[in-house]
Amino acid sequence: MMKINKTTFVALALAATSFTSCIEEVDPQSDIVTIDQAASAPNSFNKFVSAITADMNGRPMMNSESKLSANNYDFGYPSQMIQRDLMGQDIAYPATVAPGFFTVWYNYFDVLTPQYLMCQIPWTVYYAWIKNCNTVIKMGAGNPTEEQKSGVGIAYAMRAFFYEDMAQMYANETYTKNPEAETVPIVSDDESIDMNHNPRATNEKMWNFIISDLDKAEEYLAGYERPDKTTPDVSVVYGLKARAYLVMGKWDKAEEYAKKAQAGYSVMSSAEYTDRETGFNTPNEAWMFCVTYKDTDPCIKYNDADTSWGSQMSLEINPDKDVSACGYAANYGDAKLIDRHLYETIPATDCRKKCFVDFSTNDMEGTELENKLKEYSDYPTWLEYSAEMAKWPGTGGLSLKFRTANGVEGHNNTSKGFLQSVPLMRVEEMKLIEAEAAGMQDEARGKQLLEAFAKARDPQFVYGKHVNDKYGNSSNSGFQNEIWWQRRVELWGEGFATFDIKRFGKSVIRSYAGTNHCEESRWNTTGVPQWMTLMIVESEGAYNADCTQNPMVTTPTSDSQEYIW
Repeated sequence: MMKINKTTFVALALAATSFTSCIEEVDPQSDIVTIDQAASAPNSFNKFVSAITADMNGRPMMNSESKLSANNYDFGYPSQMIQRDLMGQDIAYPATVAPGFFTVWYNYFDVLTPQYLMCQIPWTVYYAWIKNCNTVIKMGAGNPTEEQKSGVGIAYAMRAFFYEDMAQMYANETYTKNPEAETVPIVSDDESIDMNHNPRATNEKMWNFIISDLDKAEEYLAGYERPDKTTPDVSVVYGLKARAYLVMGKWDKAEEYAKKAQAGYSVMSSAEYTDRETGFNTPNEAWMFCVTYKDTDPCIKYNDADTSWGSQMSLEINPDKDVSACGYAANYGDAKLIDRHLYETIPATDCRKKCFVDFSTNDMEGTELENKLKEYSDYPTWLEYSAEMAKWPGTGGLSLKFRTANGVEGHNNTSKGFLQSVPLMRVEEMKLIEAEAAGMQDEARGKQLLEAFAKARDPQFVYGKHVNDKYGNSSNSGFQNEIWWQRRVELWGEGFATFDIKRFGKSVIRSYAGTNHCEESRWNTTGVPQWMTLMIVESEGAYNADCTQNPMVTTPTSDSQEYIW
């Protein structure tokens, strides 16, 4: 594997090894491929562009393929989504009874401190993805040819995508609360950056940098027709601008770009949302951007496909050991549940409630239980097994949102069943951004947009049931609380929980009467928990003298008293 050198814009290993045989000469002392050498290789530019999105899933980023079974969290961007969502309250994880690979992001935050590998994961992986983008931008040399424009546009869009995440993961305060709060060091295609003295950018500097990248992406992707939804086009750029302006509190711009992003897309129907075979595993007219696992991906080829999104988030895999019995969520005790309180606030007339097994099933058994589970799945006894392996008190709360792919074959073979697509941006998110941004300018207008969206999910929706969902922040308006509730339900499991909790300044509430969160995880915080602001890996401080550290993260020592709703 080739060494990586920031100052000479070396490609990441995946991109480099795919065409190094075409490069006539490599520096014999350093084993480094330079940009000029890479650019001269046949079709090299397009291969570097493809690596930007190909690297987001399907192969390990922190380990070799031989170690996939030892590090089942190492499957790219979808793993980051799970990590962020587990830090909140909307997913209950069987961490204390069946410790899994994601336990640390749910209830063992001590190992998210700088000296541990778990702290290194997001930092290393995100900067690796950013380096892929920088390589392509540098190859365009500031003046891309007509053939290069779309590739450079993709690189700018994806660099903004990654920095949007990092800014929210590492900033101790949000942009609207403190524009001077520090995010992360900006590593770009600018060769003049002194990597040994590269301070963390402020919120203001970082988000302006992101907008600048998106402006370039919008220019270079104008008229570009992408091959599929695993590649960003200008609609995704609009969506990323909508997200950025939402974080910045620039409501008029957020509304403008959220509306632009929706062109050509349509909201999922109730049938599409809850489809037993294609639900949230296949792109449709609502999906704007996604990743897709392929049968050639190491995360699928090796370790029975267990190092994958599907293994962690999908059930309905045959538990018969002579057939499959694979999948962490389905068969190894890692079945995740929706937070019981959140579930109970969803009306029965809301189609989204059908993605989760009703908690009344915990009091059922035998034929009664099996018949009830048939309302959710064609494999009711398999659901019972998943709950039993996780040592849950029953099947209540089991998630069936992200369905196993490829029909009957997929249910019996994880190498087929986990060939899923995972949504990274949907038109429904844009609808909610538009409504929120409009409402922050004119609440009546925002309320009207929110009601129109909500009634697509629940024809009997009544505004006002969630205006008092303060979760420790009484400064939010009732309208903002309604928006947050809709986002929690609509985008459950899609990686937004931590970002929204920080943006709305909410507390985490896991301890309450009837909670389904495990003991030693039932914590109620006062405000945004510190564990949602990631610490910076130890090696960065050792080599970058100007990089400051975030406050120490610790695990609460005892469960909280039950919150009274």
